[in-house]
Amino acid sequence: MDPTLVAHRGFAGSYPQNTELAVRRAAAHPETAMVEVDVQPVADGTPVVFHDSRLDTAADGGPGLTDREGVVHETPLAEVVAAEVLDSGETVPTLAAVRDARPDDVRLNVELKNPGSFDIRPGVDLDADDRATQRELWHPFVARVLDVLDGTDALLSSFCEGALAAAGEAGDHPTAALCAGTVDAAVAVARRHDCAAVHPSLDDLLGDDSRTDPPARPEARDRVLEAAAAQGWTVNAWTVTRWHEVARLDRLGVDGVIADHPAVTWPVG
Repeated sequence: MDPTLVAHRGFAGSYPQNTELAVRRAAAHPETAMVEVDVQPVADGTPVVFHDSRLDTAADGGPGLTDREGVVHETPLAEVVAAEVLDSGETVPTLAAVRDARPDDVRLNVELKNPGSFDIRPGVDLDADDRATQRELWHPFVARVLDVLDGTDALLSSFCEGALAAAGEAGDHPTAALCAGTVDAAVAVARRHDCAAVHPSLDDLLGDDSRTDPPARPEARDRVLEAAAAQGWTVNAWTVTRWHEVARLDRLGVDGVIADHPAVTWPVG
């Protein structure tokens, strides 16, 4: 069985990422099983769909995604939703608008990106005290997200253990641990919070290929796949851009590919 297709930010390589247009177009593609979007709050706590912490500057210091300035969680809702994404004519949507933009038979993968704080701890296996602190930090925003997603078929994912802890405590949507740093931390977090899925990176799974950078990481691949098989987790790999990567992931038994383009699965399907 071929891996299912997950539209990364609404197929960010084909459409203006994380917009209503991207979600509608991605959901309309016949092979799309799920549309992935990023969420964080604006100043009043409303969940909006946006990836970077700032409207005007990317995480690497490069050009930002919109024509506006400021930290997303410090900016009023009216200003954020008026921000134009990548000169496309499309603007930043609320999570509610994105929820309504896709048909009910296409799932949402909602990545919990930030709860409105610079104190988040992504990519680590937290001790009990830090886990409790981070869960409380995330809880108010996760509650807002769950209110929006009430009755929606959605998977909640995050690099942050605090987000997964809050989601597991406050709601009944399945969760997925995103691998960042080491797969061992993600596996530990997924076990602790009874996740339904784990999302390793392409490097984690195909790192034994000498063409990748860094090369020779078959141990990471084996650990995450073995843990997933033992726990019954779905494995969705990110971020896939080439058809031959899908073919190789299919041979590994990966369940889904989180991709930037809809055509990436063409030779496999």
